Amino acid sequence: MTHIETNHPDEWDVRYASAERVWSGDPNGALVAEVSDLPPGRVLDVGCGEGADAVWLASRGWTVTAIDVSAVALGRAAQHARDAGADVTWVCTGLVEADLPAGGFDLVSAQYPALLRSPGLDAERALVRAVALGGELLVVHHEVLTDEAHAHGFDPSMFVMPADVAALLDDDWRVLVDERRDRTVAGGAGAHHAHDLVLRARRLR
Repeated sequence: MTHIETNHPDEWDVRYASAERVWSGDPNGALVAEVSDLPPGRVLDVGCGEGADAVWLASRGWTVTAIDVSAVALGRAAQHARDAGADVTWVCTGLVEADLPAGGFDLVSAQYPALLRSPGLDAERALVRAVALGGELLVVHHEVLTDEAHAHGFDPSMFVMPADVAALLDDDWRVLVDERRDRTVAGGAGAHHAHDLVLRARRLR
């Protein structure tokens, strides 16, 4: 499940419309590993794609707000939720443009986000700002090899990585996980990536 923050949502609509299903349909492994033991609360799923993470969270009792710039993806996600009997609030927006309450979420999850870098660190600050006191931030991305990415016409330096978010975390935060991790996915786009970069942190004050 990939995840989207771009100035060109139409491009993502075209991508989703080009296939019956883009992602595996399963919740992301890092999310399951890091969140399964947390008590449910309010969660923001950033760049929810076809909704597998949001539906999984809702099934475990979380109150889920899921955002994505692609209306096509959200339509597919909403159908997934209906089929699963899950209650999710779907919002068609990018992270930076979203009118999110400061400290409004007990968990902010960004799984493989395509968040554009900016001089003002807008995306990174939006992620951090949304986490409630005592809440957690989980940012996961593929480990991207620069030469390989450039060979496929992708410039990883344009996008926010977990390390960029970690650089904003001060003494008000406790970093719980900051590591490179093996990744196994059964199918869907992104299955070829072998490793994840995982950042998990808790807001202390």
